[in-house]
Amino acid sequence: MSSAFEVRGGNRLQGEIVPQGAKNEALQIISAVMLTPEKVTISNIPDIVDVNLLIELLGEAGVKINRVSRDVCEFQADAIDLDYLQSPEFKKKSGRLRGSVMIAGPLLARFGKAFIPKPGGDKIGRRRLDTHIIGFERLGARFIYDSDDNFFRLETTGLKGTYMLLDEPSVTGTANIVMAAVMAEGTTTIYNAACEPYLQQLCKMLVRMGAKIQGIGSNMLIIDGVKYLGGCEHEMLPDMIEIGSFIGLAAMTQSEITIKNAGVEHLGIIPEKFRQLGINLEIRGNDIYIPSQETYEIQTFLDGSILTISDHPWPGFTPDLLSIVLVVATQAKGSVMIHQKMFESRLFFVDKLIDMGAQIVLCDPHRAVVIGLGRQHNLRGITMSSPDIRAGVSLLIAALSAEGKSTIQNIDQIDRGYQYIDERLRKLGADIKRV
Repeated sequence: MSSAFEVRGGNRLQGEIVPQGAKNEALQIISAVMLTPEKVTISNIPDIVDVNLLIELLGEAGVKINRVSRDVCEFQADAIDLDYLQSPEFKKKSGRLRGSVMIAGPLLARFGKAFIPKPGGDKIGRRRLDTHIIGFERLGARFIYDSDDNFFRLETTGLKGTYMLLDEPSVTGTANIVMAAVMAEGTTTIYNAACEPYLQQLCKMLVRMGAKIQGIGSNMLIIDGVKYLGGCEHEMLPDMIEIGSFIGLAAMTQSEITIKNAGVEHLGIIPEKFRQLGINLEIRGNDIYIPSQETYEIQTFLDGSILTISDHPWPGFTPDLLSIVLVVATQAKGSVMIHQKMFESRLFFVDKLIDMGAQIVLCDPHRAVVIGLGRQHNLRGITMSSPDIRAGVSLLIAALSAEGKSTIQNIDQIDRGYQYIDERLRKLGADIKRV
């Protein structure tokens, strides 16, 4: 029986909260330790299920792991067990974890072979691995799919640099290809590369290990292959999705919250999008202060037409925060169209919000119009279940602002992405317990 959160809404929260390390960065950075036999020390690791599973998986594959504390870990991949990577145990364990696909690039670069399970993880529509596989093939890897056990095998006698134009700027796809290319012979150019902060962080780490990468932060990466990479130290950025979630939470619950150490320079357009919803926030050094606000009013475009907020590859607005924006809009004054372009089923949690009393028109699987209640009516607590990580936290925010008791089931999905979220919110005064 999986656990649930029981939430009594209506409390105004107050205090400081520190964001965890970035989940999406962690999965790439921790995979990159496989590129060198030397020691790599990583800090600000989020203590969450997906990341802990990946660390466990590396340990079973022969990486020496010393967890200095919950958020600092030393890795040394000087004795990888390649046989384990073809075993039923690996297949079973790695199949539970989307992030396990990220070790393919490093393994291919260093050992000339890799194994990828068919991905598991979120129910947010098809998440293709095509970008990864096609990128590896361009670099000279052969790809064999074993339909009996849903397993992809990759092998190469030596990767060679090449020019490639990605058909989508996939973050994990770009990361995987970069990790393969840093040790390929010659020069690799990746155009239409993802350029999210996660990826910039990975590239900076690889450069500290001895890789030669130009164009970091842009959509064209030029990589000159090197023969050997060494150890390094790396500190992860704070999780920008969590920071966005806390901004939304503060507004919805009329709370006064300070988000400490928010890595403000890496947040891109995120603060601006919340300001468009009418939320006041002040950048104070590296902290974000959100004052308690009775109401917030959605801006319109300059010609008076309804605001549209849509996702777009970085430096556009991240799809991971659209669910949060949608929830926050339910109590704003005014209306907004939320357009989720990248995934086709991320809006399917709005039926729960409608049950809670929100006014939302779901136009199609990609678009929803939210008509803000402007605090004329509070949302009502209900029992609901969380379909994916980000929707889970959006529903949690709705519940914290609602009247009465809400029960959120299937919270394993929330735990996959947010560390000790219930404890941290209780410290701010939230009435939330695990049952």
